[in-house]
Amino acid sequence: MKDLEILLENKLGELARLGKILGENNISLEGGGTFQNEEFCIAHFLVKEPEAAKFALENNGIKVVGVHDVLILKLRQDIPGQLGNFCSKLADGQVNILNQYSDHDNQLIIVVDKPIEGKKIVDHWMETWWGNQDYSI
Repeated sequence: MKDLEILLENKLGELARLGKILGENNISLEGGGTFQNEEFCIAHFLVKEPEAAKFALENNGIKVVGVHDVLILKLRQDIPGQLGNFCSKLADGQVNILNQYSDHDNQLIIVVDKPIEGKKIVDHWMETWWGNQDYSI
């Protein structure tokens, strides 16, 4: 899966238009959100078919700013402080978080500046907290 970074005009119906375009092209959103920034909205959505989604959106006048690798992990919701502790591990490894949201399976989705280094930290985190469960990208 990949993160699509999309620039939407901040006007009535734009998110509906995006959803309809993707739906008409049989592309499902697996997580994400939009963030208002004056006259624009920055959207980040997790998709299984990033190139097809990018093509469909751009063919309909919606700008896709980027397609990004993601880190996917599960935090222990029964233990307070998991987000802070995990993000500290990334910071200690000199990996900067560019975007963060959740998917529909309550997993943490993170876009970072150093995906290879970030993946090593995720793998170690998952092994430490979840054992042998597979939460690979």
